[in-house]
Amino acid sequence: MSQSEVTEAILNILKKEVGALEKLLPSDILKSLEEKINPEVNRIIEGSGYIKKTKYEALKNNIDKLEKRIIDLEKEL
Repeated sequence: MSQSEVTEAILNILKKEVGALEKLLPSDILKSLEEKINPEVNRIIEGSGYIKKTKYEALKNNIDKLEKRIIDLEKEL
């Protein structure tokens, strides 16, 4: 499950639990809550050892480049 899917699932659970409030609150307030909650949810998820796919791909790209540099340096020895 991707980071956005996990975040969306958590937000859906929260929306379900506060469903009665959703009918009473304007959508801009709900959007504001989502914007405030989303970074905290991401921090909790990353604290559990998970990262966003884009962050994973950036780290993998850096690792691949470093491995290539090491291989090239070993060839020069």
